Amino acid sequence: MSISTTSQTISNVNTLSQRLTAAISAMILGACLVYFAGFSHIDAVHNAAHDTRHSAAFPCH
Repeated sequence: MSISTTSQTISNVNTLSQRLTAAISAMILGACLVYFAGFSHIDAVHNAAHDTRHSAAFPCH
């Protein structure tokens, strides 16, 4: 009686262009969120962003 096993290796290969696309997309999304929160006319959003900057010791004035 013979028992054979087969194993497969799944590799996740990301090319440089895929990584750059993901990084640039994340930076654009982050910049849009910061811009929206900083210049929002909704007081709750603007004040939350303002308080977060102060809690992170980031000068905003």
